[in-house]
Amino acid sequence: MKNTTKKQQYIDALSKVAGPGQTDFSRSELVEAANSIGMKYAPAWIVQDSTRRVDRGVFRVSELSSTKKTARTDFDRAMQKPDPEEFGYVIGSGDNEVKCDVMGNPAPKDMDLATYAMSLVSSSLVPQKMQDFVPWGHFKDIEKIIKSGIRANVYVTGLSGNGKTTMIEQVCAKLKKECFRVNITAQTDEDDLLGGFRLVNGETKFVYGPVVEAMRRGGVLLLDEVDLGMAPIMCLQPVLEGKGVFLKKTGEWITPADGFTIFATANTKGKGGDDQNRFAHTNIQNEAFLDRFAFTYEQSYATKKIEKQILLKKMEKFGSIDDDFATHLVNWADITRKAFNEGAVEDVISTRRLEDACKAFAMFNDRVKALDMILARFDDATKDAFLNLYSKVDADIDIENEVMDAINGEQRKVIRYDLTVSYEDRDKPKHAGAKWDTEKRTWWIDSYTYDQNPDGWKEWNPTAVYEPLEVTL
Repeated sequence: MKNTTKKQQYIDALSKVAGPGQTDFSRSELVEAANSIGMKYAPAWIVQDSTRRVDRGVFRVSELSSTKKTARTDFDRAMQKPDPEEFGYVIGSGDNEVKCDVMGNPAPKDMDLATYAMSLVSSSLVPQKMQDFVPWGHFKDIEKIIKSGIRANVYVTGLSGNGKTTMIEQVCAKLKKECFRVNITAQTDEDDLLGGFRLVNGETKFVYGPVVEAMRRGGVLLLDEVDLGMAPIMCLQPVLEGKGVFLKKTGEWITPADGFTIFATANTKGKGGDDQNRFAHTNIQNEAFLDRFAFTYEQSYATKKIEKQILLKKMEKFGSIDDDFATHLVNWADITRKAFNEGAVEDVISTRRLEDACKAFAMFNDRVKALDMILARFDDATKDAFLNLYSKVDADIDIENEVMDAINGEQRKVIRYDLTVSYEDRDKPKHAGAKWDTEKRTWWIDSYTYDQNPDGWKEWNPTAVYEPLEVTL
C-alpha cells in the first residue's frame, strides 16, 4: 500500500534519527522524529497498533526498511555477496582505486575475505546501547561536548576498571554517533592509524585507517590506552589540530567532516606511571601531543550509591539479584580504596572487579566462591587480607573506622605536614619557613617545624602525611 504524503513525511523524518538498519524505536525516539516535523506526539498509526509493539515502550516501523537499506552485520559483510546497487563509491585514484559502499567499506568482490575482514577495523558502527548502563560521572559533560559540534579534544584519565571507555561509547550510543575505537599499543604506528597498502585480489591497494574513516564521516575517534603509545602516534598531530592530514602514500589531503571529535583514555596523564609495577609500559607522552587536548577529565571510582546501582543492574542482567551482597561489595571496595590511597595496601578493587563478582555469584550462588574467583589474580597475602576484610563487612561490623584507625593510628610516624594555601597567600608560607614540593605542587613543613609552633600554621590547615605502613586487614 502506498504511503500517504503525511505518513511518508514522518517515515522520512524517522529515518534521519534511526541508526544503521534500525526498525525498532522507543516512544521517545518516535516523539523526537515527530517534533522535527512539527508534530507534538508520535503518530497513532504506530503507537496504537498492537501488531507493532515488540516490547514495552518499543514499536516496529517496518516501512523504514523500504526507505533505508538495512545495514548488514560485520559477518554478513564479510561472507555475503555484495549488493550491486550498494557499491558505487571510489576511494583513492589510479592504481590505488578501491570501490566502496555508501559507508566507505571496501567491496568484498574487490578483495579476498581475509583482507576484507581485516579492513572491518576501519568500518564504523554506532555502539549498541547497554540496557544495564548507569550514566554517572562526566557522562553529561561528554554528551554536551559531542552535541555542541565544537571541536575539542578530550583526555580522560583514571584508575583501571572505572568505566572511562564505556562512558564515551555509551554517550555515542545515546546520540547515535559513530565511534571508532583504536586500542593503542607500543606497536601502533602510522599505518595502523591512517591507513596503508593491503593485498587485494593479488594487487596492492591503499585502504584507509580508522582515523581517516572517522574524519571523513564526522565520527568520534576513541584512542584507548593512549599512554601506551610510542613516537609513531605523533602522526596524529595535524589531526589533533583539526587541520586535516596529508596521506603521503596516496598524495591525498583529508579534512575532517563536521562533528569529528577525538577522545583519549589512559590510566596516567601522559607523564608516565607513578607505579610502574601497576601500569607497566605506560610512557611519557610528548608535551606537544598532550597540549593539543583541550580538556582533561580525571575519573575516580563511582560513589557507593552509584556503584550499588551499577551492581544491581548487572545482577538483574545476570538473573540473580542480592541487594545485601551488592551493599557489602560496595562498602568493601570503598574501604580497600581508602586504604590504597593511604598507601596501606598495594592493590585496589575496581568496579569491573565487582561486576565480575556479580557474574560469578549468578553462576554459583555462593558469595565466598564469587569473591575467591575475582581475587585469584592477586598474591596470596593480598587475597587473604581482602577476604578477611570482606568477612568483617558482611558480618555487619563497623570495619571502616577500624581499618582507617589502623592506617592513621599513632603507630605511624608523621613525616610532614602539607599546607593549603590560597593564590593570594602564595608567598607567605615561604617567608614563614615552608618548603615547596614541585611534584605535588604544594607547600609543606616537617614535623619538627610544626611542633615548634602549631598555632602559627593553623591558617593553612596543615594536613599530616604519614609514613607508609602495611597493615593486615
